[in-house]
Amino acid sequence: MINILKLNEISPKVKSILPEQSYTVGSDVSNPQAILLRSFSMHEYEVPPTVQAVARAGAGVNNIPISKMTDKGICVFNTPGANANAVKELVIAGMLLGSRKIVQGINWTQSLKGDDVDKQVEKGKKAFVGQEIQGKTLGVVGLGAIGRLVANIAIELGMTVLGYDPYLSVDGALMLDKNVVHITDVNQLFAEADYVTLHVPATEQTKNIINEQSINTMKTGVVILNFARSELVNNADVVEAVKNGKVGRYVTDLPKAELLGIDNIITIPHLGASTPEAEDNCAVMAARQLKDFLENGNVVNSVNFPSASAPRTGVCRISILHKNVANMIATATSFIAKKGINIANLVSASRGEIGYMLLDVDANVDEETIKQMQAQEGFIKVRVFD
Repeated sequence: MINILKLNEISPKVKSILPEQSYTVGSDVSNPQAILLRSFSMHEYEVPPTVQAVARAGAGVNNIPISKMTDKGICVFNTPGANANAVKELVIAGMLLGSRKIVQGINWTQSLKGDDVDKQVEKGKKAFVGQEIQGKTLGVVGLGAIGRLVANIAIELGMTVLGYDPYLSVDGALMLDKNVVHITDVNQLFAEADYVTLHVPATEQTKNIINEQSINTMKTGVVILNFARSELVNNADVVEAVKNGKVGRYVTDLPKAELLGIDNIITIPHLGASTPEAEDNCAVMAARQLKDFLENGNVVNSVNFPSASAPRTGVCRISILHKNVANMIATATSFIAKKGINIANLVSASRGEIGYMLLDVDANVDEETIKQMQAQEGFIKVRVFD
C-alpha cells in the first residue's frame, strides 16, 4: 500500500487514478511516500523522511522550497497547462472589462433609484462608452500553454496578435494559430500593441518587465493585463501611468493593497483557476504524475528533476538520482555488469547539478548491491521497482 498525504483538499477525481486497493490518500496518513497539495506553504513544513515526491495541483510552486526538496532527493511536480483553459477564459473576460466600462456601468446601475430607471439608463449610459476588441492588436508576452490559448482565441475574435517568447519550442509553435506574428523584440510588441497580456513566470529576467520605461514605449491608452505573477509588474509605475492616462486600464487577477480604489484599475480576486473543471484537471494530472513516478520512476513535469521516462522492459527497474558529474553512467552500469545481468534499456538525463537514470535490467538485483549503489559517491538516491 502506498500512502499519499494531502496538505490541501484535492478533487475526489484522484481516486480514479490512485485506487483504494493500492493507495491510501488522506490528510492524516502516516509515513507517506508522496504529498499532494495546492496552496499549502511548505517553507516551514517538516517533510517526513519517507517522502519521495511532492505534486502541486497547479502550475506555480512558490509555496514549495525547491532547493530543499532537491537536496533531500525529493521530486517536485507541477501541472502546467491543466488550468490553462480556465485562465484563458478569464483573460478574455479581463480584456473585455478593460475595453468597455462594464464594471463602472454595473456599479452605477446598481445605485439607481426611482421608477424611471430605464430613462436614467438611457440618459447616463454615454458615460460608459468603450471600444471593441475586433481589429485591435494584442501583444502576448509568453507563449506557453495559457499564452498560446489566449493568442489563438484572440485571432478568432478578429484581433491582430503579436507573440513574444524567446524560449518558444517547436511543439509550442506548431500549436499556435498561423496568423500569430512571432516578435523577437519585446519592445516592438510593447510599441505596437493596444493590449498587452503577460503569461510568463517570475524570473530575474521577467520581474518588473512592466515598469515606467516599458510603459513609455507603449501606445497612450494601452490596456495591460496581468493574470500570471504580481512580480512582473511594478505596481507604483502602473498606478502612476493609469492616473496620468498613459495606461487606459490595468486589469489583474493579483490584487495588492496599492492597486485598490483607483479608477481604471480592475482587480479580480485571483480567480484564474477557480473553476471545478480546472481543479479536477490539475488534481488528476498531479495524481497521474505521482503514480507514474512512484510505480515506474518516470519523471514528467518536474520542476527540479530532469525529464526522463520510458516504458518498462526487463524484469526490474532501478532509478538513480545522482550528481551531474563525469562517469556516473559508467559507475551505475558497472554494478550491474559485475552481477552478470544484462541491461535491457537505459535512459539518462541531466538538469543543472543533478542527473537521473532509469535502468531496466533482465534480472532482479540483490539488496546488498543496491546498498552499495546507494553508498556510492555521487549517487543521491537509488530506488528499485520490481
